[in-house]
Amino acid sequence: MSETKSFSSIETPGYVGFANLPNQVHRKSVKKGFEFTLMVVGESGLGKSTLVNSLFLTDLYPERIIPDAVEKQKQTVKLEASTVEIEERGVKLRLTVVDTPGFGDAIDNSDSFSAILEYIDEQYERFLRDESGLNRRNIVDNRIHCCFYFISPFGHGLKPLDVEFMKKLHSKVNIVPVIAKADCLTKKEILRLKCRIMQEIEDHGIKIYPLPDCDSDEDEDYKEQVKQLKAAVPFAVCGANTLLEVKGKKVRGRLYPWGVVEVENPEHCDFIKLRTMLITHMQDLQEVTQEVHYENYRSDRLAKGIKNKENGIIKPERDSIVPTQIVLTEKDRILQEKEAELRRMQEMLAQMQAKMQAQQ
Repeated sequence: MSETKSFSSIETPGYVGFANLPNQVHRKSVKKGFEFTLMVVGESGLGKSTLVNSLFLTDLYPERIIPDAVEKQKQTVKLEASTVEIEERGVKLRLTVVDTPGFGDAIDNSDSFSAILEYIDEQYERFLRDESGLNRRNIVDNRIHCCFYFISPFGHGLKPLDVEFMKKLHSKVNIVPVIAKADCLTKKEILRLKCRIMQEIEDHGIKIYPLPDCDSDEDEDYKEQVKQLKAAVPFAVCGANTLLEVKGKKVRGRLYPWGVVEVENPEHCDFIKLRTMLITHMQDLQEVTQEVHYENYRSDRLAKGIKNKENGIIKPERDSIVPTQIVLTEKDRILQEKEAELRRMQEMLAQMQAKMQAQQ
């Protein structure tokens, strides 16, 4: 009587089974869930909050109090992080949106980026410490994976503040330029403004997030999609959370005396293209953050720490971040204490066993 073959790999010659590895990765990723942090930067009144709520179909700012004109005069740049758990078809996304109220609203904006730069560095430093710590399994990734930079539609291109800010930020985070309130402009004006902005970005040597090139084996539809997304940069968008009825169909849009601007209509604005870019390239945005921006920060920190050690500097400056060497030394001290405690327990156990044997 022959043995029953219960595995399909035995029945299929030449088949090992590692083709199922992507399914394993998919199941594990879905079970764990995803984390993504988006920063939105721009002057007040450009519709940042409305656009973010429209993108993710949620209300990230239910208790926000909008300051009046008097309060805005005294307001400085502060950062507000809002986190929401979104679930769609069993896939969980922990989305954190970092808003920057007060940016660009002052008369003198020369110091308006310092708080934003400090916040980005703080997240990198926190991740570096967690990586060097004892509990590395449950690290929460709060690094900024993408930054939507909102450009006013009322100017003739980039302002000096826009240029200066993006030049300071482009080596730390993935910048995606966005033309706000695109419903204020005609199609010709939008096209002209896009060309002007891209020319100025190139002239000033600003590095914005480059959409990855398609491989030769990708399907034609995906290649065409990426081509259209690259051509749409900077994305001209407008947001709305109001449902309106147009030709018997419910759409999200803005009602004007001359008609309705449909947010999700590609003929009206680039909202769908921006959302497609963010969702389809979310993994790539995270990889670029990890492999380029975070690695640059990490190598700089380690180099500074080694230099401080060689110069005999142990105590950091008042406003600087604690050197990595001090973190590592603290880790080593904890490990040594635990090892010493373990040795003491082993010695006590050995003494107890010796006594028991002597009594027998």
